[in-house]
Amino acid sequence: MSTIAYGSLPEQLADLHLPEDPAAPVLVYFHGGGLESGQRGEDPGLLAALLRAGVGVVAGGYRLYPQARYPQFIEDAAACVAWAFEHVPGRRIYVGGTSAGAYLAMMLRFDPRWLDAHGLASSAVAGWVFDAGQPTTHFNVLRERGIDPGRVIVDEAAPLFHIGPGTAPAPTLVLLAEDDIPGRREQTDLLLATLRTFEADDGVRTVVLDGYQHSGYVSDPAGQARFAELVGELVR
Repeated sequence: MSTIAYGSLPEQLADLHLPEDPAAPVLVYFHGGGLESGQRGEDPGLLAALLRAGVGVVAGGYRLYPQARYPQFIEDAAACVAWAFEHVPGRRIYVGGTSAGAYLAMMLRFDPRWLDAHGLASSAVAGWVFDAGQPTTHFNVLRERGIDPGRVIVDEAAPLFHIGPGTAPAPTLVLLAEDDIPGRREQTDLLLATLRTFEADDGVRTVVLDGYQHSGYVSDPAGQARFAELVGELVR
């Protein structure tokens, strides 16, 4: 493992984990924590399980509340992905995350301006992993605006807002826990239905992991193995 700086700020660091296979695919992975907590590499068992499955990982950190403001964390995620494309050449690059990290990945997938700023199209990404992400406007973005974070709003800060006629299909793994956050399953179903509406759902696989609460599998050995197995199936 090596730690790299993908930007000039203290938070703009990522841990690079590569298997011996020089052609192994790489997942740029963003941790959860509601955009206000968590850190890169906080679940080393998950990263080890991905490596055993033959998947390299760029575990990216990003700016967090209360210091951060929308959209700085999305800008950080885009910069981290751009770093991976430039510095880990010759490999297929996948992008994903857990909870808040999945929200970041979804914003990169559906709102092209973030990767466009680095000369990248979302189609350059080989596939996506959305683990229990919020497809509506993130609750902490609402809190920043002085809006009750329990509300469900779809605006420019929501991945759903950006799905439309120009959204192309892409290999995608969508994960949820059996006992996920209230409303997360329903919001995810709306995301999937919207992709179907615009014929962009080809290649999307949804898996519900039984016996877990929200993203509980990322810190559980059996769940980590299953997560890595599913990602391995996506990248093959």
